[in-house]
Amino acid sequence: MPRECRYFVYILTNRTRKVMYIGMTNDLVRRLHEHRTHAVPGFTARYRVDTLVYFEETPDVLAALEREKQIKKWRREKKDALVASMNPDWRDLGLDFSLRSK
Repeated sequence: MPRECRYFVYILTNRTRKVMYIGMTNDLVRRLHEHRTHAVPGFTARYRVDTLVYFEETPDVLAALEREKQIKKWRREKKDALVASMNPDWRDLGLDFSLRSK
């Protein structure tokens, strides 16, 4: 039986909420771990962007890629409003998500 594919578009921020990163993955727990351990050098490691504040899920990889591109083009105010719509306290959702996925 084929495994159902899931894709996630997600937003990370840093401790001060000054920097945002928008990404897409098929394994959010693994990708969040990579961000938090700085396993992949780059933007998130350099700016310590490792707090998951927003995510959405879809079974369609093309829809996920398009949504990621769409959000990346938005002004900061619109991104902030998107986060607040799901996570008004800007909690680290990665803590909850990691526990649910194990």
